Amino acid sequence: MSALSNHAFTKMNGIGNEILVVDMRAKPSAISAAEARAAASPKGAPYDQMMVLYPPRLQGTDSFVRIYNSDGSEAGACGNGMRCIASLVFKETGKDALTFETRAGLINCWKAEGDLLSVDMGKPKFDWKDIPLAEEFRDTRYIELQIGPIDKPILHSPAIVNMGNPHAIFWVDDPGAYDLEKFGPMLENHPIFPERANITLAAIKSPEHIVMRTWERGAGLTMACGSAACATAVAAARLRRTGRKVNMALPGGDLQIEWRESDDHVIMTGAYTLEFEGRFDPTLFDNLSAA
Repeated sequence: MSALSNHAFTKMNGIGNEILVVDMRAKPSAISAAEARAAASPKGAPYDQMMVLYPPRLQGTDSFVRIYNSDGSEAGACGNGMRCIASLVFKETGKDALTFETRAGLINCWKAEGDLLSVDMGKPKFDWKDIPLAEEFRDTRYIELQIGPIDKPILHSPAIVNMGNPHAIFWVDDPGAYDLEKFGPMLENHPIFPERANITLAAIKSPEHIVMRTWERGAGLTMACGSAACATAVAAARLRRTGRKVNMALPGGDLQIEWRESDDHVIMTGAYTLEFEGRFDPTLFDNLSAA
């Protein structure tokens, strides 16, 4: 029997990024890729990312978190999802600050002004081996990659950043003018990205304001991607086209991003929404393969 059969879940979103929270702290059980895909199916509780809480493995942390994309693959980081789970654990514990362990490392969360929450997404990585890329590029502020004719490419010269996940950011005048559902899968799976990549189209409107859309690795076109917002803000600052504090406008809402000078950590602040609670139908997990 699947660990998710008849298991409770909480459906949330972080400015439109569809998040499913599953609490496995009381009875830890592994979740397979097939089970994660079944949970995201139309008869389940469709999501972009599923955040699964496990008992803490490290002293001083509040939980170990595994993050699943809707295709069953695992992500290293999900900033919008971290705000969602933090809101639940804040309510449960009464704490004002939390530390979670993820595949990308330790992530600190704390209460900001009003109902907003802040997440320390850690330091960005820029070396081609850390992204990772399939070949060496000494300067990842932009790399040689394009879609379309050589003499008139549709998209070209993306900035590359690892923000817990690999990200490629293409600078455009209008992110809404491109068929991201067409180009996103092609670029996500480009051979230059051995672990695939999140693909963002971004327009810098002023030194304090960026508009963006993201095709998310393993989840597809999304209303919001927190790690992509962080990666895009950092990439723009590296090009000296913005300052280190910017407002990011995503289809689902706004995020405030600060690339902190004191320690190079990226701080994301934004909202979260609780949608509903439910339980998984056990029949979702009948006859699943382990793949």
